[in-house]
Amino acid sequence: MTVNRDIYIVLTGTGTAFSGIIKWFTKAELNHASIAFDSEMREVYSFGRKKVYNPFIAGLIHENFIHPFYSSTDCAIYQLRVSEEDYDTMYNHVQGMMQNQERYKYHLLGLVGVLLNIRIDRENAYFCSQFVASVLEETTVHPVAKPSCFVTPEDFALSLNAHKIFSGKLSYYMHLSHTAALQSSSLHNPQATNPADYTAARLRLHEERAEGII
Repeated sequence: MTVNRDIYIVLTGTGTAFSGIIKWFTKAELNHASIAFDSEMREVYSFGRKKVYNPFIAGLIHENFIHPFYSSTDCAIYQLRVSEEDYDTMYNHVQGMMQNQERYKYHLLGLVGVLLNIRIDRENAYFCSQFVASVLEETTVHPVAKPSCFVTPEDFALSLNAHKIFSGKLSYYMHLSHTAALQSSSLHNPQATNPADYTAARLRLHEERAEGII
């Protein structure tokens, strides 16, 4: 029996000055891409600022979406079902990179290359959407028909539109997913809640979720 797993492509718009510059060129609202390996967004990776309030030091990062920096961030989240083999390949690839995290740099020149449609290679350097696309290239999952060096966040938005599960404030999604996880945990702990309370809570959660999902 084939076992499938889910990964998530997360597009965000932080509203920072750097994000605004990219938006001026791309005309897209969401200009940062990440890959997540769980629906609660605990395992989220990208290329971006290593210190959230300092845009000048950037590279490979494990993102923390519960940080106050993301409190007003807009996002779109896309769910992709992949084989367990592909999931493990991508996850292990990213973890291998994380073991040498300091080796990787942000590829600012690569962004210029995208704008000019010129391939600019730099060893161990990526911009955010290039990184996500390169991780996908390790497997049979290729949602965007471009080399990773030319893939933009908007390319993911266009090619994965049918897989969108959420659009709205990232903080709201985090609230929903963490609430769902707590309630699921309570379901397996009869002393924490009774079935009627759990069912009512789930109904309220579904009503809230409907407000944020397209």
